Amino acid sequence: MTQHHIDKKRAQASFNKASASYENNAVLQRHVLGEMFLRLKLLKINPSSILDLGCGPGNAGPDLKNFYKPHDLIYLDFAYEMLKKAEEKNRDHFLKAFSSRTTQQFICADMEAIPLEENSIDMVWSNLSLQWCNDLDRVFAQIAKILTHNGLFIFSTFGPSTLHELRSSLASFSEHSHVNQFIDMHDIGDALIRCGFSDPVLDVDVYSLTYSTFKEIMYDLKHIGARNALQGRAKGMTGKGFLYQLEKLYEVYRANDKLPASYEVVYGHAWRVNKPHNESSIVKFYSKQ
Repeated sequence: MTQHHIDKKRAQASFNKASASYENNAVLQRHVLGEMFLRLKLLKINPSSILDLGCGPGNAGPDLKNFYKPHDLIYLDFAYEMLKKAEEKNRDHFLKAFSSRTTQQFICADMEAIPLEENSIDMVWSNLSLQWCNDLDRVFAQIAKILTHNGLFIFSTFGPSTLHELRSSLASFSEHSHVNQFIDMHDIGDALIRCGFSDPVLDVDVYSLTYSTFKEIMYDLKHIGARNALQGRAKGMTGKGFLYQLEKLYEVYRANDKLPASYEVVYGHAWRVNKPHNESSIVKFYSKQ
């Protein structure tokens, strides 16, 4: 296995364990979800079937139902306990606010093996979940396969500057990766084109969460399930002595009495349009940096 290969069983275990604490700690995830809906409102689409890919605790479900009232809404996640949270939240919301015209399904599966029929989904939504796949082309190809003609894929994911403070601090200890690797916006755009998507549009934002102590940063990462899940990681460097040394190194980033944790978030959308084989598509990139 390569050093940057995600250990899916370890990642699943982390998210299952974090399912009870996720809601109280996923501040950035909720903000990004709101940003995705702002972008979605600018697009002309009226989907009858929607897939929430990597749904986590199902936070997008109520708004997706409010906006579109789809005939079918499918939630998919590889962490069973997260999926149970999604079902609890959205079954509740469904019973209170909607008629039986909307069918909801909850599927526990890996996004690298999506168990849905070809041409069956009008919109695939994915909020901060693509970073947990090992083969982005495989995932994009499957999404393209299940989308209907003129179907929309809208997503967010983490870019390579995410947690750069932690990554730099850890680099003092070993060459092993302790923080998951993230894919550059331009590589994501290229992958979309390779997999048959049209008119991709991508932009990036950088967010900085601030904390009083290093322990608070590690607490947040643990309680949203964002533990290191890389195969080839240095497994022995996790004791109290190691964390104490890491905390001292991280202090160099303190400013205005706060420690930052940076996140680069890539937003994107693209369409599944059947074009002639020789017709190319141009990727549009936007950056506020």
